Amino acid sequence: MLKKLFGFDPQKTTVRTELLAGLTTFLTMSYILAVNPGMFSQLDGMSAGAVFTATALAAIVGSLAMAMIGKMPFGLAPGMGLNAFFVYTVCMGMGYSWQFALTAVFIEGLIFIVLTLSNLREAIVNAIPVSLKNAIGAGIGLFIAFIGLQNAGIVVNNDATLVSLGDITSGSALLGILGLIITGILVVKNVRGGLLIGILITTAIGVPMGLTEFKGIVSAPHSISDIFCKFEWTHIFTLDMLVVVFTFLFIDMFDTIGTLVGVCTKAKILDADGRIPRVKEAFMADSIATTVGACLGTSTTTTYVESASGVAQGGRTGLTAFAVAVCFAISLFFSPIFLAIPAAATAPVLVIVGLFMMSPIKNIPFDDYTESIPAFITIVMMPMVYSISDGILLGMISYVLLNMLCMNFKRITPTMYILAVLFILKYIFI
Repeated sequence: MLKKLFGFDPQKTTVRTELLAGLTTFLTMSYILAVNPGMFSQLDGMSAGAVFTATALAAIVGSLAMAMIGKMPFGLAPGMGLNAFFVYTVCMGMGYSWQFALTAVFIEGLIFIVLTLSNLREAIVNAIPVSLKNAIGAGIGLFIAFIGLQNAGIVVNNDATLVSLGDITSGSALLGILGLIITGILVVKNVRGGLLIGILITTAIGVPMGLTEFKGIVSAPHSISDIFCKFEWTHIFTLDMLVVVFTFLFIDMFDTIGTLVGVCTKAKILDADGRIPRVKEAFMADSIATTVGACLGTSTTTTYVESASGVAQGGRTGLTAFAVAVCFAISLFFSPIFLAIPAAATAPVLVIVGLFMMSPIKNIPFDDYTESIPAFITIVMMPMVYSISDGILLGMISYVLLNMLCMNFKRITPTMYILAVLFILKYIFI
């Protein structure tokens, strides 16, 4: 039954490993349950309680779809970056209502479904050169490590140098450092479930430091009636709607592609040709999650890069994603407990998983500069511009231009030419 439902193979993994991996992934991505309500509640008519429930439900639907359709070990939830674009750009910047933004997300989800059925997304993934696929994994490693360091306050904003070292002698940053040491020791000693144990120990240490605050145990789910299917079709044929939908579509598409390629490369589940197995089904799960998430009242639901933590724990099948969905379902009723885990407790896991994700870099042919320069651009731009999708786009553009100008036309497929032109137009006009 498990094989039929989730692609589970008892010869390659165990139920315990898959469930533990799912719990680890959930704990590293559960911060969205705290972030989304705080962000969306700044908009009139979107209460924090309703958004919390919508966020959890969207994660449940998305992760279940990935478990049963994609049969891959990835958790899904409303994506970071996409939620900020929703709130701060579309609503606060452009002045549109949150109903307008939800409509754009819903349309984007429907377009995604059509693109997936047409095999276009799969063709884009297969067009990415092997060197860039390896670079994507390494770039994501740096990116999620940077996110972890930020979450803990180890790396902070600096107006003069953009970033600098935070106060690591106290508070959240100190807890993050302690957690990194503890989790690092567990990983070195090859302790089974070390990443999860590290999160729990760090959370416990946060209690006397005043960083882990328990505000109850059980809480009934809040109603989503005020935000459920609240679409606004008035501006559907405007240029602004087209721009917003296209932006959602572009960011979501290449964030998902980057996550799938990077994590699958690390998990060594690519086929002999370097292609992702069941990629079309994984994309369909992502598309369905986005469409349903818009109906529930939240921003674009996407595959989480934090899924790498579960893969590092041994997750390889849809059973891991199913465990993520179950954890989000439980969180609906025990939100005070899950929200008590401080960001500094999950930050060490993101840093160490970032290290795990770096391993494909050794497969990049650094002596061949037409391969290594675009690969390096891909790697370095992801954390520098805080975007997986921009890292991929700039890497692809540089790959095509460099090889074309060096007369290496055989390396460039027609699909890559088309993508490079579209990417350049995207930066010019969007």
